[in-house]
Amino acid sequence: MTKKMNVESFNLDHTKVKAPYVRLAGEKEGRNGDLILKYDVRFTQPNVEHMDMMCVHSLEHLTAELIRNHADYVVDFGPMGCQTGFYLTVINHNNYDEILNVIEKTMQDVLIATEVPASNPKQCGWAANHTLEGAQQLAREFLSKRDEWSNVFSIG
Repeated sequence: MTKKMNVESFNLDHTKVKAPYVRLAGEKEGRNGDLILKYDVRFTQPNVEHMDMMCVHSLEHLTAELIRNHADYVVDFGPMGCQTGFYLTVINHNNYDEILNVIEKTMQDVLIATEVPASNPKQCGWAANHTLEGAQQLAREFLSKRDEWSNVFSIG
C-alpha cells in the first residue's frame, strides 16, 4: 500500500486518468468560513504528452486575465510543473457545471485574442517566452473535446 501524501495530486493515480478533464482536486474551509476549491484542469495525458512551456506560459497569461471577465470568484489559474495542465482556484463557488462553462467561455476568448496580455518585460518575468498561436492551439484542442471534460478516468 502506498503512503498517503500531503499533496492531493500525488495521491492521484496518473495512469488511470484520461485527459482532457476538469476535476475537483481539493476543497478547504478558510478561517472565516470561506469555501476554497481547487480544480485540476488537465489538457494533456500525463506521462504521454505535455505542453510546450511557451504555450503554457502564454495560455496562463491569457486565461488568468480573461477568465475574470466571466467569474469574480476566481482566485488563481496557475500551471502544473509537469506541463500537463493548470490549477484553477476559486472561492465560495462550488457549481461544477458553471465552472466548466466559465472555462469554455474563456478558451473561446483565447481563440479570438490578438495578443498575450502582459507579455512585456515590465509585466512579465520572461517576456520573450510567449506564443499566442501556441496558446490558441492548446485552447482549440481542449475545446474540441469539451464533451469529455467531466470524464476523469478511462474505462477499462
